[in-house]
Amino acid sequence: MIILLVSLNPHVQYFCGVWSGCVANDCGSVGLQSRSVWCVHSEGWRTHQSNCFPSDRPPHQRACVKICEWQKDLFEWRLSPWGPCTPSPLLSANRCVTAQRGVQSRGVVCVKRTNGTTVSQHVCEAFSAVPEQEQACLLPCPIDCIVSAFTHWSTCSRTCGSALQQRTRHVLAAPLYGGADCPSLTQIRPCNHDNTHPALCPSDQQEYSYNLWMGPWSPCRLKGTVPVGKTTVDFGFEIDGKKTVKASYTIKRHTENNHHPNHYDERGHKVSWEITIGYQTRQLRCTRSDGKNAMLSLCDHDNSPVNFRSCVMPRDCKVSDWSQWSLCSKTCRTSDQSPGFRFRSRSLKQAAIGGGEPCLALEERANCNVLEDTLPLCPRYEWRVTNWKACQVAPLLSQQDHRHSNTSILCGGGIRTREAYCVRIHDSTTLSHISRPVGSNLCTRPLPPLAESCFIPCQKHCPLTPWSPWGPCLHDNCLEPQGRRVFRMRARSIITESWVESDSCPPVSEAMICDDTVCFMWRVTSQGPCVPQNGSCGPGFQEQTLECFSATGETVPSDQCSGDPPPVQQPCEMPCPGDCVLGHWGLWSSCSQSCSSKHQEGKQSRSRLVLALPGEYGKPCPPAPELVQWRPCSNQPCTIYYWDTSPWYPCMPNTITDESEGNSTTPQMENDATCGTGVQMRQVTCRRAGNGHVLPKQCPESSRPDSIRSCPLPCKIDCIVTPFSEWSTCPTSCLSGKHSRHRIIIQRPANGGQECPDTLYEERECDPPPLCPTYRWQTHRWHQCILVPDSVRQAVGGPAEACGIGLETREVMCVGADDSPADVTDCLRWAGLMPVPVRECRVPCRDECSFTSWSRFTQCQGCGSWRTRTRSLIGRSKKRWRCQQEETFPLLEKETCPCSEFHTQAQGPWSPCLLSPPKNIAGHPFIQGVSLQGQKNSECGHGKRYRALACLDHLGRLVEPALCKSPGYEEESCHVPCSMDCKLSEWSNWSACSASCGGGVKVRSQWLREKPFNGGRPCPKLDNKNQVSEVLPCYSDCSQYVWEVESWSMCVLNPPNNLKNSGSTQPVCGEGFQTGKIRGGENQDEVVDDSLCDQEEKPIRVETCLLPCPGHCVTSEWSQWTKCTMDCNDGDLRWRSRSVLRWPEGDHTCPDLNQTQACINITCLKYSYVYSDWSSCQLSENAVCGHGIKTRLLNCVRSDGKLVELSMCKELGPSRGKLSAPCEVGCPVNCLITEWSTWSECSHTCGSQSQMTRSRVVLQPAGEGGRPCPSQLSQTHPCPIRPCYSWRVGDWRPCRVEGADCGEGLSRREISCVVHWGSLSGPPQPVPVEDKMCLGNSQGECHLTKWSPWSLCQLLCLDGRSFETWGRQARSRAIVTQVLENQDTCPSQMYETRPCQGGTCLSYEWMTGEWRHNRRLVWCQRSDGVNVTGGCITQNQPSAIRQCHPPCTKPFSFCTQNGVCGCEKGFTEVMTSHGFLDYCTRTPGLDHKKVDVKTTAGRLRPEHHIQDWALKPLGPDGRVKLWVYGLMAAGFFVILLLIFMSFLLW
Repeated sequence: MIILLVSLNPHVQYFCGVWSGCVANDCGSVGLQSRSVWCVHSEGWRTHQSNCFPSDRPPHQRACVKICEWQKDLFEWRLSPWGPCTPSPLLSANRCVTAQRGVQSRGVVCVKRTNGTTVSQHVCEAFSAVPEQEQACLLPCPIDCIVSAFTHWSTCSRTCGSALQQRTRHVLAAPLYGGADCPSLTQIRPCNHDNTHPALCPSDQQEYSYNLWMGPWSPCRLKGTVPVGKTTVDFGFEIDGKKTVKASYTIKRHTENNHHPNHYDERGHKVSWEITIGYQTRQLRCTRSDGKNAMLSLCDHDNSPVNFRSCVMPRDCKVSDWSQWSLCSKTCRTSDQSPGFRFRSRSLKQAAIGGGEPCLALEERANCNVLEDTLPLCPRYEWRVTNWKACQVAPLLSQQDHRHSNTSILCGGGIRTREAYCVRIHDSTTLSHISRPVGSNLCTRPLPPLAESCFIPCQKHCPLTPWSPWGPCLHDNCLEPQGRRVFRMRARSIITESWVESDSCPPVSEAMICDDTVCFMWRVTSQGPCVPQNGSCGPGFQEQTLECFSATGETVPSDQCSGDPPPVQQPCEMPCPGDCVLGHWGLWSSCSQSCSSKHQEGKQSRSRLVLALPGEYGKPCPPAPELVQWRPCSNQPCTIYYWDTSPWYPCMPNTITDESEGNSTTPQMENDATCGTGVQMRQVTCRRAGNGHVLPKQCPESSRPDSIRSCPLPCKIDCIVTPFSEWSTCPTSCLSGKHSRHRIIIQRPANGGQECPDTLYEERECDPPPLCPTYRWQTHRWHQCILVPDSVRQAVGGPAEACGIGLETREVMCVGADDSPADVTDCLRWAGLMPVPVRECRVPCRDECSFTSWSRFTQCQGCGSWRTRTRSLIGRSKKRWRCQQEETFPLLEKETCPCSEFHTQAQGPWSPCLLSPPKNIAGHPFIQGVSLQGQKNSECGHGKRYRALACLDHLGRLVEPALCKSPGYEEESCHVPCSMDCKLSEWSNWSACSASCGGGVKVRSQWLREKPFNGGRPCPKLDNKNQVSEVLPCYSDCSQYVWEVESWSMCVLNPPNNLKNSGSTQPVCGEGFQTGKIRGGENQDEVVDDSLCDQEEKPIRVETCLLPCPGHCVTSEWSQWTKCTMDCNDGDLRWRSRSVLRWPEGDHTCPDLNQTQACINITCLKYSYVYSDWSSCQLSENAVCGHGIKTRLLNCVRSDGKLVELSMCKELGPSRGKLSAPCEVGCPVNCLITEWSTWSECSHTCGSQSQMTRSRVVLQPAGEGGRPCPSQLSQTHPCPIRPCYSWRVGDWRPCRVEGADCGEGLSRREISCVVHWGSLSGPPQPVPVEDKMCLGNSQGECHLTKWSPWSLCQLLCLDGRSFETWGRQARSRAIVTQVLENQDTCPSQMYETRPCQGGTCLSYEWMTGEWRHNRRLVWCQRSDGVNVTGGCITQNQPSAIRQCHPPCTKPFSFCTQNGVCGCEKGFTEVMTSHGFLDYCTRTPGLDHKKVDVKTTAGRLRPEHHIQDWALKPLGPDGRVKLWVYGLMAAGFFVILLLIFMSFLLW
């Protein structure tokens, strides 16, 4: 923004740039702002500054205060609402069609946020630009003023002489949006316009009328002074010969007010109230109707006016000298740069009485310390906060039933709060310094956060794997077996995740004592074929390969195996042809028992099959029992031992290390500080399952957990409190009181630190207050009534008798408790208003009515009755008819009897149920705290509700509540029902995994038990069954449930189908079948239901077999197929083999011992890893929210889409994706509100609507299923109903000049003090003045008419439709004058508008009358038929005068009513071929031929006309011929003659 300053030189001027930023060392300190100032020529180029006047050069620097960033919150732009849209001064010259341009403006000031004080604008400009102060707007088109038609002319103001007639009109619609103003509402014309009004009056009538005029009262004078202003008559003559009356003094207008002695300075001195009575006079004049003066005798009045009266001599106010200036209110440097103020005062010495000069200001204020450079910086007030309180976790809906009483075990996310207090910051104050608290209202900056999210670590949950199978019987350490017990062990492991620590996990290993130790053993890895020693069959040897392996299955060096290894060659026997052939021994089955007891022992078995039956002479097969072998297993007793651990004890100082590490610490301000390293211990004991403790040697020492570990040692935290605040101020009144002081706990003790003091609040009595002073007004008897002095009364032409209205006085004194005189100001302060020292009195005249004194009132007969008193006429008054008129002089008065019966009546509704507040920090003057929703019994329970009581008298009128001996309200007990949260059932058990192999899902659910009630916590999202379900992925090991073929039966030959062989022997070879016994089982041989195994892989139970004949070759069973490669190339093969168990004889040969098969045609399947979706975030059992873990599954999928064992994908290598990851569950955020504020003052001082309120503010709304905010954020308490007293003021009555016709008079209105319930709008008014000075209208003056009725409510419409709900009405007052010479002194006409409802759309249309002599009436008419002026579009106004086109310019032509040119009388039109008038020719006669002549009707006559004769009464111009008139007169004479002759004959 560039500022232009015009110089005195018209060719050069100064230009100013924008102020730069404030340059200072630190924020808050004084700096400088600068701007560029240059001199510019009018042509636009810069010139040297010497060409501009130096005196006009604006400053280029100014002082400023550098604004701090935090001060942005202290100031703001305050914008007033946009003002009304006003027409733009640059209006378009074109006619408005739909809208016009307008401008709106608003005020923009920079204010303090705290108190709204206005500061300099450049303070806010340092933070943000000045908002726009003007904006464009659209207005409807201008609407001109619309007025009604004129009324009829009034009668003449006089019946003769110069007189006027008037007519008026009123405003129907005021101008809007820049429309034309209203025209004159009055028209005046003289009465002699029609020559019927005589210009001169007859001699017996007066030409003028006369009125008595009364002037203002003169100043009050004492007796003995010449009465200035006496009415005198000057009998000189003016030019017109009329006498005039002149006043001998200059009138000083002075309005007398009723004096109320209530303006006093409470700090003033004793005021003198000596009152002197004087007198006043006023002037009387007789005025003529033309405004000139005349003799008083011409003004004849029945009631002689009063032109004298008694008065109080005026006395001006007197004050003392000014006191010394007070100290400046601003003693330090602030950022707003506003000056300070200082005060001085003076006291009242003498009050103004009798209309004297009023007192000047008793207090004066002036600016001070405008320049702040020399002032020190002001102290700052900032918020300080206490340490955070303990984290509070709100229970989940499913945790509220069985853990509501113990929320200490809850963990996860929660809310922690703290408190804020205000301190004074000095220059030497450091952050570590603890200042004493001050009132919280001194801190103007926003409160710091008082609540935040927190997290309580959960008691770590231990996810464990299933138990492994029992291991072999081993030494605790196979490398050092001497003297150690032997155990069989099984283990499980903790699933290691980043968020899990096994603080209190169950045991992860169990052991059983055993005897048969197996640490290392030999095993056969392969066996060669059996090689007979002699021939092709019989006994022989087979070689076998051996290796040493550990109990875990790992290969170890051979020296680890104790004892001699098995022989490399093992004897065998090759069956000869015809011998029985047996298969190899199968594997030993699983042990039937994991351990042995008295009643159960473990066993395991193995078997082999007969592969070929013997021939007739061959070696027979062994009996069936010998084909199965049994052996005992798991001989150890069923006693399980494990190590049990207790929780870790608190961290303790390590006494072994230097003790100074833990004891040299100082109190810390944070709870997470550490002071060295300590140790933690726990108990580790050996337990037997199902029993108590046993000796430690019963448990393996290798799996013993640690019993001690190092830990960070927490510091001792002492309690920290603030110093005590300053003592609160004592009451300034004379009543006793107490004052107190507080201190605040900043930090609670922890880890054995020093405890907090017990006393946080102290209270004591204030110093003995002074006794309340006792002052009262002492009044004396009234003095004698003082009248106007006789000399004055006689000088102004008053009656000779000393009687009438006067003034009487009395002494009023201020006295103390011992009746000693005291300062008046003390009584004004303690005793109220001063009693009236002057009042009006009356001295009766001889001809006035005389009465006796009023009698005493009669006795009352009870409440509601009346009492009366009487008086009677005395003396001559008894015979006077005027005194006997009781309407004027009543002889009986009555009034209602006083009554002391009062009763109460309930008013208004009950207040809300108010609970008894617990002892908290509500209303604390120094602490700003937070109230947490969800605390038990915080929003429900027993309380009280209140209702206002009104105290009424026996007539039902409202009186003070103290008369009913009632506190002003009634109370009753009430109950606020507690909120009920949504209640869900416990979680159901997890369902079985939906997949028997690979990944699936498992589900658990909760059911809705109770819906929320009365603001309880809401339910989570439920399904259509009112359930909440949780779905987790699960995994079933594909090898967990497998089909197991227990054993194949011996090959059974098919029965012979030939009946002829029925008698032969049983066959010993050939085709047959064998059956297999299968079962569904786990890896640990537990039989399960068949449905858990894969039905597609269910093995066959029956298969064909070939039982070799005695001489045939016998081979073993085929081995398993070798595995194909993952690539499945075209050339890949798989193979299997078998060995010869018995060689054939003769020509028989053995079948192929090896088989190959292409992989591409059989099992060419590919495998890949597939991840499942992430599960929901799983928390600890006691966790509400916060950190958790989410999991997903890794599956192996075959190319045909089937899930297979994960081992099938091992060739792909380990998966790179994580199967678990940390996650977080949003915490339920409960509503955070402030504590209840203290009760406010009563909203009204009287009436039935008065109430106290208290409120609280929502700091944080509820979220994530937290407890919602309460519905009541404000509460009310009724106040006692006290009667309201208000002045009800009536309208001013017309001005009345008592005893005269015009001049200075009084206008009166009715004033009454009414008692009401607060229903009168507005505050109670002060005592109004009953009389006001006014001027009465005299004849010859002008005045305004009464207000016209309100016009019809009219809406602003467009095409018959309105977009407004409120319309407008208008009314007006016109000017009425009686003398044209007084028009210059007449007031202006008036009109006003008001909004209205129920308006209508009105339209305006031009109306026209019939043409008469080429003229017609044109007027504007409203749609409801009212004729108006204005409203119709001027451009569309029809013509009122008709004209011909082209105009009639030919000689003797004129425009006819048909709109064509015609000729005057005696002329004939000659037309052109186009039908227009060519010229006018004189008509020679009626029978003259006209060739090519057209009549006035425009018809063409024939070329040849045959002359005929006829009587034609009309001439060619359409007028009646003269002979017709003569004929009519002759006929009339004949008729009269006939009538006369018939009368004579009769």
